[in-house]
Amino acid sequence: MSAVVAQSLHVFGLRSHVANNICYFDEQIIIFPSGNYCVKYNVDQKWQKFIPGSDRSQAMLALSISPNRRYLAISETVQEKPVITIYELSSIPCRKRRVLNNFDFQVQKFISMAFSPDSKYLLTQTSPPESNLVYWLWEKQKVMAIIRTDTQNNPVYQVSFSPQDNTQVCVTGNGMFKLLRFTEGTLKQTNFQRGELHNYLAHTWVADDKIIVGTDTGKLFLFESGDQRWETSIMVKEPALGSKSLDIIQESESLIEFPPVSSPLPSYEQMVAASSHSQMSMPQVFAIAAYSKGFACSAGPGRVLLFEKMEEKDVYRESREIRLPVDPQSNDPSQSDKQDILCLCFSPSEETLVASTSKNQLYSITMSLTEISKGEAAHFEYLMYPLHSASITGLATCIRKPLIATCSLDRSVRIWNYETNTLELYKEYQEEAYSISLHPSGHFIVVGFADKLRLMNLLIDDIRSFKEYSVRGSRECSFSNGGHLFAAVNGNVIHIYTTTNLENILSLKGHTGKIRSVVWNADDSKLISGGTDGAVYEWNLSTGKRETECVLKSCSYNCVTISPDAKIIFAVGTDNTLKEIADSSILREIPAFDVTYTAVAISHSGRMMFVGTSVGTIRAMRYPLPLQKEFNEYQAHAGPVTKMLLTFDDQFLLTTAEDGCLFTWKVFDKDGRGIKREREVGFAEEVLVTKTDMEEKAQVMLELKTRVEELKMENEYQLRLKDMNYSEKIKGLTDKFLQEMESLKTKNQVLRTEKEKQDISHHERMEELLDKQSRELQDLESCNNQKLLLEYEKYQELQLKSQRMQEEYEKQLRDNDETKSQALEELTEFYEAKLQEKTTLLEEAQEDVRQQLREFEETKKQIEEDEDREIQDIKTKYEKKLRDEKESNLRLKGETGIMRKKFSSLQKEIEERTNDIETLKGEQVKLQGVIKSLEKDIQGFKREIQERDETIQDKEKRIYDLKKKNQELGKFKFVLDYKIKELKKQIEPRENEIRVMKEQIQEMEAELEHFHKQNTQLELNITELWQKLRATDQEMRRERQKERDLEALVKRFKTDLHNCVAYIQEPRLLKEKVRGLFEKYVQRADMVEIAGLNTDLQQEYSRQREHLERNLATLKKKVVKEGELHRADYVRIMQENVSLIKEINELRRELKFTRSQVYDLEAALKLTKKVRPQEVSETEPSKDMPSTAPTTRLNEKEETGRIIEMQRLEIQRLRDQIQEQEQVPGFHTLTAVRLPSLSNSEADFEVKTN
Repeated sequence: MSAVVAQSLHVFGLRSHVANNICYFDEQIIIFPSGNYCVKYNVDQKWQKFIPGSDRSQAMLALSISPNRRYLAISETVQEKPVITIYELSSIPCRKRRVLNNFDFQVQKFISMAFSPDSKYLLTQTSPPESNLVYWLWEKQKVMAIIRTDTQNNPVYQVSFSPQDNTQVCVTGNGMFKLLRFTEGTLKQTNFQRGELHNYLAHTWVADDKIIVGTDTGKLFLFESGDQRWETSIMVKEPALGSKSLDIIQESESLIEFPPVSSPLPSYEQMVAASSHSQMSMPQVFAIAAYSKGFACSAGPGRVLLFEKMEEKDVYRESREIRLPVDPQSNDPSQSDKQDILCLCFSPSEETLVASTSKNQLYSITMSLTEISKGEAAHFEYLMYPLHSASITGLATCIRKPLIATCSLDRSVRIWNYETNTLELYKEYQEEAYSISLHPSGHFIVVGFADKLRLMNLLIDDIRSFKEYSVRGSRECSFSNGGHLFAAVNGNVIHIYTTTNLENILSLKGHTGKIRSVVWNADDSKLISGGTDGAVYEWNLSTGKRETECVLKSCSYNCVTISPDAKIIFAVGTDNTLKEIADSSILREIPAFDVTYTAVAISHSGRMMFVGTSVGTIRAMRYPLPLQKEFNEYQAHAGPVTKMLLTFDDQFLLTTAEDGCLFTWKVFDKDGRGIKREREVGFAEEVLVTKTDMEEKAQVMLELKTRVEELKMENEYQLRLKDMNYSEKIKGLTDKFLQEMESLKTKNQVLRTEKEKQDISHHERMEELLDKQSRELQDLESCNNQKLLLEYEKYQELQLKSQRMQEEYEKQLRDNDETKSQALEELTEFYEAKLQEKTTLLEEAQEDVRQQLREFEETKKQIEEDEDREIQDIKTKYEKKLRDEKESNLRLKGETGIMRKKFSSLQKEIEERTNDIETLKGEQVKLQGVIKSLEKDIQGFKREIQERDETIQDKEKRIYDLKKKNQELGKFKFVLDYKIKELKKQIEPRENEIRVMKEQIQEMEAELEHFHKQNTQLELNITELWQKLRATDQEMRRERQKERDLEALVKRFKTDLHNCVAYIQEPRLLKEKVRGLFEKYVQRADMVEIAGLNTDLQQEYSRQREHLERNLATLKKKVVKEGELHRADYVRIMQENVSLIKEINELRRELKFTRSQVYDLEAALKLTKKVRPQEVSETEPSKDMPSTAPTTRLNEKEETGRIIEMQRLEIQRLRDQIQEQEQVPGFHTLTAVRLPSLSNSEADFEVKTN
C-alpha cells in the first residue's frame, strides 16, 4: 500500500515575535512567518505559498529580505544549534541557496539580520552573552569580520547596513548606539556615545550617514555621523474622556528626507523586559519605517504616527495619526485596539502600509486614505481577518458545511470556512474557552468555558447562546456523529446531554484523573475516553457502564480515537508510543522516535492515520500500521500540536497547536490520487436567522422601497420639467430657422435676377471682343513677317563666321599634335638611356652589399664559437685564471668594437645606395607627370572646341525663341488695348448704379424716420388715455363714498321714523317726535336734492367711462397690429439695406480693380507716368472714356482681390464661349488666333516694351 502524502494548503495565523516579521516581495505579495513556515500571501488573489522551515526546527527568530527582493534569510534554532538559511525567492518553489550552520565562534542564536545594498553580504547579530556582530560573504559562507558589540550582557535589538554603502553598519540596543565601518578585514567603530544613554528599540537609515532612532520613552533622535542633530519626544496624555492622544512636545534642528527602508523587529520580550522600568505614560517606539515623504513610527499601543517633511525647511512634523480599529466583537471593545505595533512595512510603491501587532494580528492601510482624512485619525483595516493570539485549545468540523470551529485561550470562538479560506464568524468572551464541538448540521456549537458550558446558535452574523450548563472548565466536549447527543467532560466525569430537550441523561464516572479526550464510534452507541490516569475506557451509552478498559499508570494519555469499524482504539500519550487497543488489551505499540505524540486522527475510510508531535510536526502513515519507520513527516507548527482531525470526506486534514495557528492540509496518496469519500449531497447553504432580525431587515427594506419610490417620482418630475423646457427651446429654434430660410430665399431670388443681367451684358461684350481680336491679328501677322526676314539675314551672317572659326581651330590642333609627338619621342629616348645606366649601378651596389653581409656572418660565427669555448674554460678554471679571463674579455671587447664599426660603415654605404635609387625614381615620376600634363592640355583643347559648338547652338535656339515671343507679344498688345477700352466703358455705368443705390438708401432712411415719429405719437396717445383712465377711477371712488353716506342717512331716518310710529296713539308726543325729526333732517333737504342730481351725473359718468374704455381697447388692438406690421417692415427694410450695402461694396471693389488694372496697363504701354492711383486722378486714356474721380473705400485689399477673381472668371467664361463658337460651322474669323494666357501677360509686356 502506498504511503500517505499531506500538502499544506492554507494557514490561519501569525508569529508576531519573529524579528522583522513582514516583508514585501512585490506590490501584491507579502511574506510573514506562521507556524514553522514562511508564507507568501497574495493580497489580491488570496492564495498562499509556503517556504518550509528546517527539519526539527525549534524556533524561527528573525527574517531579512534582500534589497533586490531575490533572497530571504531565516534565522532558526535546530536541535539547540543556530542555523541561517537563505532562500531564493525567484524560483518556484523557493529553493535553499545557502545554509550557514558551521561556526568557528561561540553563538547561541541569531536575533537580527540584514542584507547589504548589493545583496552580496549579510550582517548577523548573536544574542548575549556573546553579542557578536558577524559580517558574512554569504555566497561563499565566509566570515569577513567579527566583533563583540557589548560586554555587559545588554540586549541588542537591531542591526542594519547603510542603504548606499556596503562597509557602513549600525547596531542599536539597550544603552547602545554604534556605527561601524568594515575596513582592512575588520569592523571598526566610528562614533563615540556622549550624554545620557537610552534604550534604543528601533532605527532606520535616512541617508548615507544619517539615522533616525526610537527609544522606549517615546523619543526620536536623528544622528549624523554619530552626532545627534535632532530630537523630538512623543507624549501620551490622559484627556478627560480617558482616551490617549499623542502630541509632539519638543523639536530641535532639522530632519532630512527618509528613504523607504523597513525596520527589522527586535525581540518583543527583550524590549518589554528592558523597558519595564520606564513610565507607563511614555509610548515605546518598537518600529520605524521610512518612505519618500517622511517616516512612520509606532507611538504607543494601537497608534502609528506619520511624519512629513516641511517645504520651507528641513524639519519634520507630525502629519497624521493612524489607529488600530476598535473591534465590536471583543469582550472589551474599548481595549481591543490597545496592541503594541511591533513591525511596519511599506509596499515598494509606498501605496500600502502593513503593521503587525503583539496579538498576532496583521493590519494594512492605503496611504491615499490618510491623505483624504486630513485633520482626523485614520484607521487600519485587517489585512486578511482577525487571527488567534494565543494557544488554540479546541478544534471541530461538521458534515453539512465546510466549516471549522476553533476556541483559544485568547477567550475567542472563531468559525472558519476551509473552502473559501475565510473567517465566517468570531466572538470574544469574558472567560477562556477550553473546548469546542460543532454540530454535524453546522448550525450549533457547544463550548466549554472556564465558568460554564454553553450551547450556542450560529446565526448569520452572530454567535448567540441559548442554553448554559453549570459545568466549569470543561476541557473536552463532542457532539455525536448523528448530532442527537453531546458529551462534556467535567474533571473526571463525562456528562451526556440530548440536543432535543437539552437535558443531562447520563453521567459516566470511573476515571481517577482528568479526562483529556473523548470520541464517539460510528453509530453513536459507544463512547471512548482517555485521561491523565493512564486509563482508556469504552462506555456503552445504553447501559451507562464500561464495556472495556485498558489502564497503564505510567502513561498519561493526550488523545484517543477509534477505527471506523469500532474494533480498535488508538491512543497516544507521554510514553512516546502509539498504542493499538482492542478488547481491553494493547495489541501493538509503535514508537515515536524521540518525540511525544500529542494528537492522533484516523480517516473515515480507515486507510490512513495522522499523528501530531510535541515539536509541531505532522506524521502521515498508512493503516494498517507498518512495523518499521515508514511515515512522512512534515514541518508544520512552532509548538506542540493540540488538536487534529480529518473532514468527513477525508479530503482535508486540520491541525492546531499552541502557536495559535490553524493549518489545512490536502491529503493524497503517494501517486497523487486523492483519498476522498464521495458525497451524496452537496454542502448546505442554509443559515440561522432570528425572527427579530428578519423583522428589522424587512422594516429596513420597506423603508428603502418607499425611499426608492419617492426618488422615482422626484426624478420623473424633474424629467418632465426638462422636457417642457427643451420643447420650448426647440420651438424657438424652429421659428428662428424658418425666418432665416425665408430671408435666404428672398436673397437667392435677388441674386438670380442679377445673374441674368450679367449674362446678357457679358454676351454683348464677347461679341465686341471677337471683332477687335480679328483686326489685331491681321496687324500682328504683317508686322511679324517683316521682323522674321531681318532675323533670318542676321542668322546667315553668324553661320558663315562660325564656319571660318572652326577651320582655324582645326588647323591649330593639327600643328600642336605634331610638335607634341616629336617632343615626347625625344624625352622617352633620353630618360630610357639614363634609367639603364642607373639600374646597372644599382645591381653592382647590391652585389657588394651581399658580399659584405656574407663576410660579416662568417666573422660573427667564428667569434661566437670562440666565445663559447672560452666561456667553458672560464667555468672550469674560474678560481685559478680570474686575471687571465679579465684580460681576454678586454681583448674580445676591443675586437667586437672593431667589428661593430665595420658593420656600421657597411650599413651607411647601403643607405647611400638606396638614396641614389630613390632619387632616380623621383626623376622618373617627374617625367611621367610632364607627360600627363601634356595629355591634359590636349583634352582641354578638345573640350573647348566642343563648348564653342554648344554655345553656337544655344544662341541659335535663343534667336528662335525671341522670334516666337515677339509674335505672341504683338498679338497680346492688341488684346490688352481692347480690354482697356472696355473696362473704361464699364466704370461709368457702375458709378451711376452706385449713385442710384445711395438715393434709394436715403429714401428708405427717411421712411424709417417717419415710422419712428408715428410710433412716438402713438405712445403719447396711450399715456394720455392711461391718465384719463386713472382720473375716472378716482371720480368713481368718490361717488361710491357719497352713495354709502346717503344710504346711511336714509337708514337712520327710517329707524327714527319707526320710533315715531310707536307714539301714534299719543298726539302730543307724536308731534314732538315729528318736530325733532324735522329739526334733525330738514337742514339736509338740499343735500338730498344734490344727491338726486348726483345720481344722474353718476350715470352719465359711467356711460362716458364705458365709452372711453371701449375706445382704449380698440386703440390698444390698433397699436398691437401696427407694431406687428412695422416690425415686419423693419425686418424687410433691414434686409434690403444689408443687400444694398453688400452690392455697393462689391461695386466699389470692382471699380477700384478696374481703375488699378487700367493704371497698370497704361504704365505697361508707357502711355502715362507710373504714379500711385490713390494720389492722382486718372488721366484721359482715350477720347471715348471720360475721366472719373476715385472714391475712397474700406478694406481695399479684399475688394481688389475679389474684383480680380471675378474678372478672371469672366475671362474664362468668354474663352469657353469663343471655343464653342469656333466649333460652329461657318464661323471662320478666329480660327487661326490663340489668346495668350493671363499668367504670362505681365512678363510678355515687359519683354515687348524692352
